[in-house]
Amino acid sequence: MALWRFLCRDSRGYPEYIAKTLQPGYCGPIVFAAAGASAQYDSRTMILLTRRADFAASHYYWVDAWTPEENERAFGKCSNRHGHGHNYTLEVTVAGEVDATSGFVIDLKTLKDIIEREVLQAYDHRHLNLEVPEFENVLPTTENVAIAIWNRIAPALKGAKLHRVRVYEMADLFADYYGEA
Repeated sequence: MALWRFLCRDSRGYPEYIAKTLQPGYCGPIVFAAAGASAQYDSRTMILLTRRADFAASHYYWVDAWTPEENERAFGKCSNRHGHGHNYTLEVTVAGEVDATSGFVIDLKTLKDIIEREVLQAYDHRHLNLEVPEFENVLPTTENVAIAIWNRIAPALKGAKLHRVRVYEMADLFADYYGEA
């Protein structure tokens, strides 16, 4: 017996990893081999592929309808109108079937180019409140940054489906966005 990790779909149809102890043998579209050998798959195998990128940006939190005291109380040091910066880490996860010829869910250079064009060129070394249009009237919280990145990347993808956008503001603070429910 061996512990295998494989991809299934949850009740909403979203891919999810399941870890099970199985005898080597057939299990759905994946053919498991003996320990130490590679698994075989057919073209219907669903895979999640994640690409990571880093960018630096500054922001502040401020609600114009509130008094300075209310902003200070709600946002603390983050309400300083000069802003503060973060070194963000972005993870873009796509889901799709493995192409039988290329072995890819999506061409990795294509995914890297999409992230570069749609996110890094727009966000890296920018003041999000002042230089990025989608934050003109929306606070650039980690949650809203993840949603905005989804909205930039999803239309540019061809062949693979955007599964998740994860934005780390700090090592211990991140937001995940899976699109509209």
